[in-house]
Amino acid sequence: QVQLVESGGGLVQPGGSLRLSCAASGSGFTIYSMGWYRQAPGKQRELVATITITSGSSTNYADSVKGRFTISRDNAKNTVYLQMNSLKPEDTAVYYCWADLKRFMRYDYWGQGTQVTVSS
Repeated sequence: QVQLVESGGGLVQPGGSLRLSCAASGSGFTIYSMGWYRQAPGKQRELVATITITSGSSTNYADSVKGRFTISRDNAKNTVYLQMNSLKPEDTAVYYCWADLKRFMRYDYWGQGTQVTVSS
């Protein structure tokens, strides 16, 4: 069984920083890409950032977070990180870890989500 376990959410003031982590646990799988999506109340889930795992480390960011958020990976730990700087109230959302992963079949896997609240 494969699980994505997130950590690092919380409450931060505007202009502050947070670092999210997501580790893929289990065995016998190949990860192609990992990343983060977010969903604010009343809104659809949206892409935040993704990074390739198996070939290079190509990254993709939502325009709204470019220059403020940085995604990185540790392949040995099957872990992806999201460093979030200069946080704004509009970054408030539940952040979900995502993985394009193959164990027996290739699927999208999701974490349970971690709350990020930016407020003074």
